[in-house]
Amino acid sequence: MKLATLADGTRDGRLVVVSRDLAYATSAQGIAPTLQKALDDWPRLAPRLAALAEALESGAVPRERFREHEALAPLPRAFQWIDGSAYLSHVELVRKARGAAMPPQFWSDPLLYQGGSDSFLAPREPIKAEDEGFGIDFEGEVGLIVTDVPMGASAAEACASIALILLVNDVSLRNLILAELAKGFGFFQSKPSSAFSPVAVSPDELGPAWDGGRLHLPLLVSLNGKPFGRADAGKGMNFDFPTLIAHAARTRPLSAGTIVGSGTVSNKEEDGGPARPAADGGIGYSCIAEARMAEITRYGTARMQFLHFGDTVRIEMRNASGHSVFGAIEQTVEPYGRSPAL
Repeated sequence: MKLATLADGTRDGRLVVVSRDLAYATSAQGIAPTLQKALDDWPRLAPRLAALAEALESGAVPRERFREHEALAPLPRAFQWIDGSAYLSHVELVRKARGAAMPPQFWSDPLLYQGGSDSFLAPREPIKAEDEGFGIDFEGEVGLIVTDVPMGASAAEACASIALILLVNDVSLRNLILAELAKGFGFFQSKPSSAFSPVAVSPDELGPAWDGGRLHLPLLVSLNGKPFGRADAGKGMNFDFPTLIAHAARTRPLSAGTIVGSGTVSNKEEDGGPARPAADGGIGYSCIAEARMAEITRYGTARMQFLHFGDTVRIEMRNASGHSVFGAIEQTVEPYGRSPAL
């Protein structure tokens, strides 16, 4: 099944079930008013939502056109947003860019940070920033939403907790990161609101592309209408999702509705070398920071700039038949200007 949240004037929107081709939706209000309410009672309500999805496909229930630009994030706000960094080729590159070594334990101990979850961006909502000099970047990721996970959960229990899968744009302000990390207390100002795909999808909907821990489909990233990256989300993921979830739950339970991100999807080329730009026929990148580090490796200096006002990034994933799975995140960078007090 595919679920989305449509704007209705409230903070949490209204839950709908979306058809497989993303063309139509039907209200799920008779089952749960919001996605969080559904997740709070997932074992009982998920089968009812799945039945509604089948009824939508057969034309047995009223339907409306599904318009991605009317969708909020599937969870417009969540109890918790945990982002990992499971693709170590990405970790190596971005650490190298800031002159930081790769500690040996990174190969065996997953990286996680706890981000802000109170104000997610809608998939077509602009990325707003006060200053281009912040080093505005996108990060294309795969994410998932879990049901309740007990503290100390095993990888098998973590796998069983996976309710829905979605795409993420983890917006980063690269020029603020270094100074923040130097304080020894982690990200804060350098990680503004993240955006999510219009639709969240149950694992069974993904067929063989989902192996229980990794999603084996290319993440298609474009910048200003030009291909930027096509890294396969199933390749180069050193820690799978059950491992990330179990690591997060080692010392605390995770509440239903917690979102866990994979970190920036990153691949090496088939020959084992670093990714080449998509414009040169390579795999490309899921963030600008990686592209800049690759330029430093090749040319001795970074040539590509971070995002400017007016730039547009699009993040999407298509199945083997070429159909969009989650809908697209498509965001334009705009200057932030606070509205004057009324």
